[in-house]
Amino acid sequence: MLLDRSFGDAGARVVIEERLTGRECSMMALCDGERFVLLATAEDHKAVFEGDRGPNTGGMGAYSPSPLVDAALSKRIAQTIFAPTVAAMAAMGRPFRGLLYGGLMLTPDRGPMVIEWNCRFGDPETQAVLPRMEDDLLPWLLAAAKGELPAGSPTWSTSISVCVVLAAAGYPGKVRSGDAIDGLGRRRTACRRRHRSGRVSRRHQARGRALAHQWRPRTGRDRAGRGSQFSASARLQWY
Repeated sequence: MLLDRSFGDAGARVVIEERLTGRECSMMALCDGERFVLLATAEDHKAVFEGDRGPNTGGMGAYSPSPLVDAALSKRIAQTIFAPTVAAMAAMGRPFRGLLYGGLMLTPDRGPMVIEWNCRFGDPETQAVLPRMEDDLLPWLLAAAKGELPAGSPTWSTSISVCVVLAAAGYPGKVRSGDAIDGLGRRRTACRRRHRSGRVSRRHQARGRALAHQWRPRTGRDRAGRGSQFSASARLQWY
């Protein structure tokens, strides 16, 4: 990382932080500057290969809800992590309106602790969380932007949602582009396909074929969960 400058100037300085042990989970909240509402819980898988093998990535898949976070723990996270953060930004004269993403470590001795904050929807957690949202998302986003979040919280399906990321060869390092992807038209009704950009653009098509450019999540919402996603993904061919 340092000698090869894998991250450019961003890798020129190393910050040594306290090591936290435990299980990770992701929590997101819509904020209107003063209030916030938590979205459904999720967990993502970092290692590029099955069995926690290979380098860490931005996320090779996710599922929602997280079995680690029950109602009591969710309330604790809201009260001890999100509420003080939102209040502190407002007190500084910088009230935050938008989506606040918290990457959390559930430590065995000190409870939930923050690993990272992001001011955006988490990826790939969002692909697993939003399919479970039974409300229309737009009014909630608009209310947050206007500083007028309503009382209550969004309604969530009790179904399980799983997102499986199919990565182009070389990811998370140098990605090989241009491989043809066959089988995108063959899918089960329980699965929803999402390209990272929302579509396969013309420059990533050749003679009617889709070409690999970066990576492609697949999201499904059903009781079969992970198994249906892998069986659907197995029908794709990269060459």
